[in-house]
Amino acid sequence: MAKIDFKKGIFALAPLAGYTDLPFRSVIKKFGADLTFSEMISSNALQHNSQKTFKMIEKSKEESPYIVQIAGSDLVAIKDAVEILNDIEGIDGIDLNCGCPVPKVVSQSSGSSLLLDLPKLVKIAETIKVNSNKEYTSIKVRLGFSEKIPKEIAKAVNDSGVDFLSVHGRTRKGAYKAEVDYEAIAIINQNLSIPVLANGDITSYEKAMRVKEITGCDSLMIGRGAIGNPWIFYQLKHGKDAVDNILKAKIILEHYDSMVKFYGSHGVSMFRKHLHVYSKGYEEASTFRNKINTITDIEQMRDEIERFFSIHH
Repeated sequence: MAKIDFKKGIFALAPLAGYTDLPFRSVIKKFGADLTFSEMISSNALQHNSQKTFKMIEKSKEESPYIVQIAGSDLVAIKDAVEILNDIEGIDGIDLNCGCPVPKVVSQSSGSSLLLDLPKLVKIAETIKVNSNKEYTSIKVRLGFSEKIPKEIAKAVNDSGVDFLSVHGRTRKGAYKAEVDYEAIAIINQNLSIPVLANGDITSYEKAMRVKEITGCDSLMIGRGAIGNPWIFYQLKHGKDAVDNILKAKIILEHYDSMVKFYGSHGVSMFRKHLHVYSKGYEEASTFRNKINTITDIEQMRDEIERFFSIHH
């Protein structure tokens, strides 16, 4: 039986560098995501057996199905990376990043720069599919590099033979600021017979419903819309447009506990960036932020989190 049931439509957590690590993914999975992706992994780093990279691939018990996203443009490095992933249990698929807008990635002809060379994109995707022993091969794209090319992308994806596609509704040039073009995602969806996940600025339950309607996609992928707002998956799963503060506090504490479990005491300072976003809009948020910025003790930090978010029930 297929691990991912696209017929019902799924909700996936997008790969986000620096955010979608194991602790965040496990919390999101527990509260409603159907599918999680690793942070973007460099195929060259895998090829060179980077220990840091292997740590990034680790997943939690709850994460099934789980997909590892790789980036790269060198076919030998891609093939080697796939063969290394073949030996790792618990990975259900490999996703090719064709959307990352970061200059460091683009300058290596990876990420969104593959949208400038669709035949190369097809070749890399085929290399993954042919060499992988995992159930799924997928691609994540933007709408183009500087121009929108939805029809050309759909054709290339079709030629590549992958199992599903995720589309971020901006070009590389549009970075994260331009208006998301859901109509262009709809064009890609209409031109493909495989499942398409719509992605980009899905920040609330209402917005998610609207994106489904405009794009015609049953499945959605949420990335930055889940930062400081992981309960969006709970809302989507349970059809709720609001979540009470008691559940929010519970999710924030679970997230903190799993950070500490995974990273040890270093997790305390790493969690600050999350707390800055979690506390947005709360009274006394700036006092709270100033306070937690200096805390390094695990228990003390937990007490502060518990106190601050439970006061705001």
